[in-house]
Amino acid sequence: MAKRNDLRPIVKLRSTAGTGYTYVTRKNRRNNPDRLVIRKYDPKLREHVDFREER
Repeated sequence: MAKRNDLRPIVKLRSTAGTGYTYVTRKNRRNNPDRLVIRKYDPKLREHVDFREER
C-alpha cells in the first residue's frame, strides 16, 4: 500500500504543444520540489518539445 506522503510520487508529464500526449514518471520530491519540465519526444508532432508536470 502506498504512503500518502510518498518520497517518490508518480507524476504525469503533459506536452506543452497542446497535443494531449503524456508521459508517466516518478520524481524525487526532496531533490525536485518544483514542477518538472523535461524535453521529450512528442510522436504526434514528430519532434522534441517541453513536457510539464501536471497535478
